[in-house]
Amino acid sequence: MHQDGLAIDDIAGRFNKTPEFVQRLIGWTGIPRTGEIRTRTLRPLEQRVLAMRAEGVTHEAIAARFRKTERFIRQVEGLAHFKEGQRILSGG
Repeated sequence: MHQDGLAIDDIAGRFNKTPEFVQRLIGWTGIPRTGEIRTRTLRPLEQRVLAMRAEGVTHEAIAARFRKTERFIRQVEGLAHFKEGQRILSGG
């Protein structure tokens, strides 16, 4: 999100975290890692949430279907996008 130009305060608000916490996380992502990158596969829930979102289903409708909160569904979607990005970066 930060790389896409979203302000740190806005990112913090979306995740209900402090701007300082978000800034720390951004800093951690720049730390080089050693060893192999494990391929992160999407869980069935993550796959389904992404598929439903691609079809235009709202977070509210998905949450009702899985008996979860909208916040939880947004977190699942965000993690799935993160995992997909990591998989692309690692060539998997």
